[in-house]
Amino acid sequence: MWAPLRHRLFRALWIAQLVSNTGTWMQTVGAQWLMGDLGGGALAIALVQTAATLPIFLLVVPAGALGDILDRRRLLLTSQVITFTGAAGLAALTAADATTPALLLVLTGAMAVGQAFAVPTFQAIQPELVSLDEIPQAALLNGANGNVARAIGPALGGVLIALAGPEATFALNALSLLGIVLVLYVWKRPPDHRPLGAEHIRDAIRAGARYVRSAPQFASVLYCSVVFTLCASGMWALLPALARGPLGLGAGGYGLLLAGVGSGAVIGAFVLPVARGRAGPNTLVAASTTCYALAMTVIGTVESVPIVLAALVVAGLAWITVLSTLSASAQLLLPEWARARSLAYYQLVFMGGQAVGSLVWGTVADALTLRAAFLLPAALLILSTPIGVSRVPLPTEHLDMSQVSHYPEPPSDLRHSRGPLLVVVEWRVGPENAEAFLEVMRQIGRARRRTGATMWSIFQDMEEPTLYLETFTAETAHEHLRQHVERGTAMDQELDLQALSLVMEGRFPEVRHLIWAYAPMPGAETKEPEFRSIVSLLRPR
Repeated sequence: MWAPLRHRLFRALWIAQLVSNTGTWMQTVGAQWLMGDLGGGALAIALVQTAATLPIFLLVVPAGALGDILDRRRLLLTSQVITFTGAAGLAALTAADATTPALLLVLTGAMAVGQAFAVPTFQAIQPELVSLDEIPQAALLNGANGNVARAIGPALGGVLIALAGPEATFALNALSLLGIVLVLYVWKRPPDHRPLGAEHIRDAIRAGARYVRSAPQFASVLYCSVVFTLCASGMWALLPALARGPLGLGAGGYGLLLAGVGSGAVIGAFVLPVARGRAGPNTLVAASTTCYALAMTVIGTVESVPIVLAALVVAGLAWITVLSTLSASAQLLLPEWARARSLAYYQLVFMGGQAVGSLVWGTVADALTLRAAFLLPAALLILSTPIGVSRVPLPTEHLDMSQVSHYPEPPSDLRHSRGPLLVVVEWRVGPENAEAFLEVMRQIGRARRRTGATMWSIFQDMEEPTLYLETFTAETAHEHLRQHVERGTAMDQELDLQALSLVMEGRFPEVRHLIWAYAPMPGAETKEPEFRSIVSLLRPR
């Protein structure tokens, strides 16, 4: 489990994030407490959590797109500076007794904006910090990092508030960010290789959405994440009510319960590497989901603090197992060009599942009983596990997502935004290979859509049954060029080679490119011949 920590940069960033995550939880406790001191009621105190999460939910998708089109190190530095400014400003205003409820919400939201730009990019840089075979361990360590901070941060925040007031939690949160800033500042990250230049953020967001829609393996990860978080979030949302109500605990007792979850996550960091060597991801997720459901059942029905504490340790272990397995699978399934923007959807699903689940199970607790709000999601987890394993299993085979370019240098004639572009590929396939060819083309169609095609189809000529026409469109000629130069993967190339192995001997596929006839064409008297001249360059290799 400790293998990723052998890498100096990962180790330094992991330690800095542990300190920063702890500071963030201290900040959360301090902000909620301060809102009460300022005369805010239950709604105002709840709005603090809204201000801390809503900007992330709204901005994480464009933030992920920026993580793929800008230098990730500089984007992370900018995000940390934004968060630091909000925390330092709040500390100074609170120390001067100048904070108002509105200012508190605004500055909390400003810090969340900084976090929104950091969340998908921090995940996207993991393959740059460790080797591919160490990504599961890195995801596990990062998950343990967050859970340990969740356990100790609120307790430290409560102590600081009692000793020095809420402003102390804000000041220490600001200081905790400096470690990440320092690590990122000294990181000598190689420059990104973008032969076609950076994408416009609007185009990058659309390309990310297309990729997610056309990647069934990644969709399996999203499905597992949303089902698990929708149900599992009930425990996190209702744990304070359980502590105050049936268990009769105060603030210190609630902190003890959180420490139980955190200790389970730490135990999971030791146990999971051994379990991963003996079981695949589907077995791990299914077993851990079942354990989490059983733990929720115990937590919601038993009123003995030691038994509940033991069940919370099991829940923490199961929580970290499921989330680290899903996170590692997501990172391994994504190519470099789409990693941050696709992981943004993973974060969106995760956060949305928690937000909706908390609302649903809180409503159930008010309408029925607290016990029902624990038992219902536990039952849903147990029922959904066999369905998920059989219908949308996580991928188990290794997929080579390394970048492969068709050309060492892109043709300059397609460096413009004319479009849409229609690509027509003529395939000649004998009847003996027709079935295998169509099955491969189904997968190639998904690959075309993942890399930028807006529509894809394949037709068979009724008069010449050996002739198949593959057609797909791209928004612009430049977008199609990105498919060739920046977005191809070794897995996609292998699919192309499989299709080429099935064509009739000596009948290499012929490719034609057609521009929308009404598209404006600067320099029409010279561009059209040049465009036709590069058709041969765009044939599949």
